[in-house]
Amino acid sequence: MKKIVITVVGKDRVGIIAKTCNYLAENDINILDISQTIVDGYFNMMMVAEWDPGEKSFPVMQGELERVGAEIGVVIQTQLADIFDKMHRI
Repeated sequence: MKKIVITVVGKDRVGIIAKTCNYLAENDINILDISQTIVDGYFNMMMVAEWDPGEKSFPVMQGELERVGAEIGVVIQTQLADIFDKMHRI
């Protein structure tokens, strides 16, 4: 299992968490940690999850999540946690 970081940002509306989490559940991606907030009508969520690289390639999963985001009017970005950690080192 590989850790991934998923961010979801956009104008708040009904169903953002549901649609995102439905995709994750349907693809056996386990949420380890989740944080979400709404500021002045803008939705922001960050998740750390576990994904099995043997099930679906990272670029395919990443693209599918981007399409889920486009369908619901938000931006969903997915990164491998290893890369995220290295990019955000002080």
